[in-house]
Amino acid sequence: MEIIDHGVGIGEQDLPSIFDRFYQAANSSGQTSDQGSGLGLAIVQRILQLHHAAIQVDSELGRGTRFSFGLPVAKLG
Repeated sequence: MEIIDHGVGIGEQDLPSIFDRFYQAANSSGQTSDQGSGLGLAIVQRILQLHHAAIQVDSELGRGTRFSFGLPVAKLG
């Protein structure tokens, strides 16, 4: 699964922290009328961990961001 946007991107200095609870990148404020809590990516990462999967992120300032992950196939029986 890939989620891609063509927004402002995430700065290299912010990438190591974006999955931390309550973290908000410096360039994230003022982009929308609603302020987030900084929990969304932490929740996504935890759900994927519980399914033995990982999430990857690639981002470039001024070009956008790509999040990708795969889920393992369930074993029946």
